[in-house]
Amino acid sequence: MKGAEKIIREVLEPTGISINGSNPWDIQVKNPKLYQRVLAEGSVGLGEAYMDGWWDAKELDQFFFKLFLAELEKNQKVNATRIWTVLKAKLLNMQSKVRSKKVAEEHYDLGNEFYENTLDKNMQYTCGYWKGLSSNPKNLDKAQEQKLDLVCRKLKLKKSDKVLELGGGWGGFAYYAAKKYGCHVTSYNISKEQVEYAKKKCKRLPVEIIKDDYRHAKGKFDKIASIGMCEHVGPKNYRNFFKLAKKCMRDKNSLFLMHTIGSNVSEVSLDPWMDKYIFPNAVIPSAKQLTDAAEGVFVIEDFHNFGPDYDKTLMAWFANFNKNWPKFKKQFGERFYKMWKYYLLSCAGNFRSRKVSQLFQFVFSKGGIVGGYESER
Repeated sequence: MKGAEKIIREVLEPTGISINGSNPWDIQVKNPKLYQRVLAEGSVGLGEAYMDGWWDAKELDQFFFKLFLAELEKNQKVNATRIWTVLKAKLLNMQSKVRSKKVAEEHYDLGNEFYENTLDKNMQYTCGYWKGLSSNPKNLDKAQEQKLDLVCRKLKLKKSDKVLELGGGWGGFAYYAAKKYGCHVTSYNISKEQVEYAKKKCKRLPVEIIKDDYRHAKGKFDKIASIGMCEHVGPKNYRNFFKLAKKCMRDKNSLFLMHTIGSNVSEVSLDPWMDKYIFPNAVIPSAKQLTDAAEGVFVIEDFHNFGPDYDKTLMAWFANFNKNWPKFKKQFGERFYKMWKYYLLSCAGNFRSRKVSQLFQFVFSKGGIVGGYESER
């Protein structure tokens, strides 16, 4: 047995994953060069080797669930590419106005038809709320509608409220808040494809879709929502992000809801493979990073973690993506299929383990709600 293979076997030993074993989560190695590649290139090497067909696992989500459960990402033997990613993030503002456009162009602008065949009917590309629902992918539409209603209830939306949305996606929240709650919504987004889709979706509703960076938001609003955008704000910008939201609040009774993937540890950069192929320049914030940035700016009225629901959401997305892949095979090619499968199922395993990633919803007030804030679940 060569040295690299021996090291990988030792690393995998506490995870319950075997090399070329019979369990559905066992790794099937098709190219023995894999071991050295992973040691030399860390997560990038592991992900790219999968995309190149060097290895597979029957249940990729379970493979990653076991890796994350054993906290293997902390093992320095297989974390070789992390140093440069962290150093770059510490030295540079990777979420500047210019750099923030990269993720919109490379990820969110893949094409609206592609996302229509992966997401729910409301085109929600954030965690659904699966309370009372089974994990059947057919329940995705209901889970996302429950998430939208949860956000509206937490914001205590009422008819005639003026709502600011920072990062609007395909317009699902703006449409829902305007249609169901009678609000006027102003939504900022930098993705060309998403903005065009949102404008069509929200036509004839009191919704204004603005193609611009969130940092240019202006005006006074009763309520503010940011759903799935904080991951693109970055540690160097969290405090200014909160200050901007506060500046846009109409009065002391205004509320700000922030929905974001959260991390159990404070980081300044994303996993190197995920940064390279899926979400360039993104960072998953910890609760500590966010509460430190909000200190002296907001009162925290409510905190809610429903991270396990993201596992169900991701598995539903994968079911839709896999079912509809023949429509896009010619356009994107087999390597893209492997990349997208790796992305969705590795994230599902991550959330399932509860060791790293969570889903946070914060509700902030400008000066504290007199008499108290009534939480919604």
